[in-house]
Parts: sequence; C-alpha cells; structure tokens
Amino acid sequence: MTTHSTDPRPVSLRQQLGSACPVAEEQFDRVVVEAPLCITVNDQTVSTTMRTPGHDEELAVGWVINNTEMQSRSELAAIERAGASQLRRQGIENPVDTVALEIVEGIDPPLPRAYLTSSSCGVCSSDVVEAAPAPRGPLHTREWNLPLGRILSLVDAMREQQAMFELTGSIHAAALFDADLELVTVREDVGRHNAVDKVIGHGFLSGFFPLTNHVLVVSGRVSYEIITKALSAGIAGIVAVSGPTTLAVDLARASNLILIGFARDDRLNIYSGGEKVTP
Repeated sequence: MTTHSTDPRPVSLRQQLGSACPVAEEQFDRVVVEAPLCITVNDQTVSTTMRTPGHDEELAVGWVINNTEMQSRSELAAIERAGASQLRRQGIENPVDTVALEIVEGIDPPLPRAYLTSSSCGVCSSDVVEAAPAPRGPLHTREWNLPLGRILSLVDAMREQQAMFELTGSIHAAALFDADLELVTVREDVGRHNAVDKVIGHGFLSGFFPLTNHVLVVSGRVSYEIITKALSAGIAGIVAVSGPTTLAVDLARASNLILIGFARDDRLNIYSGGEKVTP
C-alpha cells in the first residue's frame, strides 16, 4: 500500500512587497498526489481512475458496489492490491497500481469503462432520475431521525480528521457516521467521488451493509452521482459543506433521502427529507 499521499515540491512563488515580479524561493510546499488506479473484476479491467493513493481497496470496492448488485461481504471472493513497482518486477509493461477483485458467480461484473466521465456528460434530464438505481436497502427505519442540533457537529468531526487538507488545502473528504451519529471513518482524496467510494468500501469490508440509518458527510458539492452512490449503499442522508445540483435534489426527493447542503457557519439548507430532521 502506498503510504504517502502528498508530494513535497521545493519551489514556491512568492510576491515580495514593493516588487512587481514574483520571486522563486526554495521553500517546500505539499502537493496532493494524483495517480492512476486500475480496477479489475474477475480478471477484466473495468475502470482506471485518477485518485490519491491510500485505501485503494476501499475505493475499488466502493466503486464496484455502485456498479453491481453485490449485497454482502460474502459475495466478494477475493481482493488484492498490486503496486506498479511490483507489477514491473513481474515483467508487465507500463504498469499502474491495481486492485483486483473477484466476485462470486451469479453477480454480474460491471461493464468496462473506456474513459473517465465527468459532471458534464451523460446526465441531462429528469428521465435519468427515473432510471436511477433503487436503494440497496432501507435508507432509514421508522424510529430513526436526524437531530437538527447535531448536524453541524458532524461536519466539525470530519474537519478534525482532514489531515491531508491541513497539509495541502486542496483535497476532498468524506465521512461516514453510524445510526447513533458516531464517526465510523473519514477518507480524503483528490476526487470527491473517490472519497465517497472509500468510505462506502470501508463500510462494506467491515461487514455492516447496507448502511441503513448512516449519514454521509462530504466536503464538496453533491452531484447526481454522489446521490446514486449513497442510494447504492442504503445511506439515510447526506450532509454537505457545499451545495447540491438540481438533479441531486430531484433524485434525493424521489428516493426520500435526506439531503442537506451549505452546512457551515451556523447555518444549513434542507433540500430533501426534512420530515426526518427533528428539532
């Protein structure tokens, strides 16, 4: 497993007072690592994603969950990570870090993706909301509620664990809280989708799945894809430091998922699921 997630860069441009030109100084700055990760399922490459190294197995599992019908840990037969240097020693040309998964028979593997997608392609109408995947399990039980007074504290709890953000100022985070709103885990990544995959993968590998009555907290905006990931994991609600997109709000409302945005500075907006948010 790659142990570092930042890269020391020795030159930093500074603007000197009274000078019209920036001056290069030999000062170390920490820069977030962005590197490819190949995900294979049953010996077939299904995705190559750019990510921040660390917790790669969780990322791969979280991604696969969103693209298969896996329901439990027992359906994941094997998982193995191989670093690029290890693969190079095996004679593989142009290797990249790889996580190989094997899933049991009866679960259709995800279709290979030949390229990376973004928020600018593929999602463009209300028809997509109707075609969204059904929740993997019940999002919340009847007696469970999200206390309004606890919501901002969830963001604070995530923020306290964002070690790489403290070093770089340029990395996303996702946190998972259990039914009692106790922190389960925090993961950071250059990609906000990757950070979400990592916490969902952590939950799956830890054996508690689907994530009924769990809350996902994210540092960035909430897009349609973030909502689908939460639904695939059976998550009850999402709390975001930033705001949602229109499709994210539409899908959250259609699925009865709690969606809260702009949770910062002693305020927040409730976009969906307000009936489960108690005073």
